[in-house]
Amino acid sequence: MHGSPHIVSDVMTHTVAAIGSGAAFKEIVRMMHDWKVSALPVLEGEGRVVGVVSEADLLAKEEFRDSDPDRYTQLARLADLAKAGAVTAGELMTSPAVTVRANATLAEAARIMAHSRVKRLPVVDELGMLEGIVSRGDLLKVFLRGDDEIAEEVRREVVSYLFPAPDSAVRLTVREGVVRLGGRVRDTSLVPVAARLIRAVEGVVDVEFDLAGRSTGSAGAPSGHSAGAPSGHEESVVPSS
Repeated sequence: MHGSPHIVSDVMTHTVAAIGSGAAFKEIVRMMHDWKVSALPVLEGEGRVVGVVSEADLLAKEEFRDSDPDRYTQLARLADLAKAGAVTAGELMTSPAVTVRANATLAEAARIMAHSRVKRLPVVDELGMLEGIVSRGDLLKVFLRGDDEIAEEVRREVVSYLFPAPDSAVRLTVREGVVRLGGRVRDTSLVPVAARLIRAVEGVVDVEFDLAGRSTGSAGAPSGHSAGAPSGHEESVVPSS
């Protein structure tokens, strides 16, 4: 019923700065500075991703540069102390790398980032070869969709199926990504279903309802928003004559 969701390959950056596992500390710093990135994939062989070096990995050297940590610190932060003495990407990197496939949905990529607490993911093929990189900002690009485009998808993929004319007459409006349905529907029990389907449309920020049933009265608003006078793109689904 729904159109295909955006996937990682739709938004990822294809040109990626990467380094080999033998890259020296200062080379890593220079590359991050030149490319204006905060992390670099570490590659072996013909491009297989084996780890990631981030600014956090590099900062351990500065943190412990002029200190003599006590025994408790040495035990509690053994990994950081090891990185403080590291001089190559292979010694500094976090491994194995947290990666994502190009055909993963944006929602899947977002969940991986949130679970792993990372800001970007190397994109790899089935052999682990680097294909690109996707960042948090890339995943937010779906919210750049225009209201007209969102309205057309909601009308075509949700309203026409759940609330078809002539049994229902639904007004569909979208403003700044907030979808609002008003009017009359045959079956108000379908409103929660509509809410779930509309929220699944990429670019939708929220959903509001002001729907009345033919005999059951006013339908509640699943999002908890009060009905206001919307502006922006408006489209009506009216019963046929």
